[in-house]
Amino acid sequence: MNELMKTWKRYLPIIGIALFVYILFKLDVKSILLEMREASIYWLFIAVLFIFVMLIIQTFKWYIVALFQGIKINFKDALKINVISNFYGFVTPSKLGGVVRAEYLKKSDENNNIGKGLFNFTIDKVLDLSSIVFMAILFSFVFKDKLELPITFFSALFLLFVLSTLFFINKDRSKYVLKFLYTKIIGRKIKDSARLTFDSFYDNIPKKRYFVLFFLLNILSWVSIYLILYFIGLSLGIDLGFTYYLAILPIGTLVAMIPISISGLGTREATMISLFALFGAEASKVFSMSIINILLVGIIPSLVGIWLIWRDKKNEKKD
Repeated sequence: MNELMKTWKRYLPIIGIALFVYILFKLDVKSILLEMREASIYWLFIAVLFIFVMLIIQTFKWYIVALFQGIKINFKDALKINVISNFYGFVTPSKLGGVVRAEYLKKSDENNNIGKGLFNFTIDKVLDLSSIVFMAILFSFVFKDKLELPITFFSALFLLFVLSTLFFINKDRSKYVLKFLYTKIIGRKIKDSARLTFDSFYDNIPKKRYFVLFFLLNILSWVSIYLILYFIGLSLGIDLGFTYYLAILPIGTLVAMIPISISGLGTREATMISLFALFGAEASKVFSMSIINILLVGIIPSLVGIWLIWRDKKNEKKD
């Protein structure tokens, strides 16, 4: 049974990649390449500039949480960690590889424990999802005549995120719920380290009133990401207002987080093509927009992340 599950998890991401290839050939590779070649350099240049804005906002949203946790780290190092964790997130399903940030933040903890870093990653991930769902709810109302989306489901999901966050940021309540896991499932050899990690996870948790700020920063982060796609769309002649992108892209992001692909490849494109078609956008242009976005926002920063990892390892060998 375990071997079957491991095999299933190993090959599950292939579904999204197969879907991506299918859409690519169905739309015709030549037409996609032609669309990309004729893209406006002016708008692409603006999109590239906004990548730096996105990285700064993306870093700041979890950096400010780290400061409230008492993690001593300067912004320059935080930006480097963010680029590296983005690389790991890019090459893993649901961007879970970004948890590597916790390992880097561990070095900034005076007790050298990973708990604070895990809290930082976890709360950032929860707020990320919450902000996307909130945007999906908001713009589902704005475009309710065009987008027939399950608003009730999204509202229930958002409420679940809020209540779960309020419940689990309380250490005593979490300890009560996780008691079974600790006593029955975790082995004796790692019980002590698990207890230390749990304790440090809840060390210096920011006050609840600051979570509104963290939430708003996450929304701002997604807006900056979607602005890049908007400028890429303009370069390809997708003549829609930014509010249309804010209505469509959160849905595409949520679908992309389903762990049946690497970085949402395939599932995101299928969703975006279907939703943009409701507003008259051509499928080839939408697919081209997604490919350019992958190149600019995914692959190029990932290459920088790989270089930073290589440089760090090289410096460690010298030491």
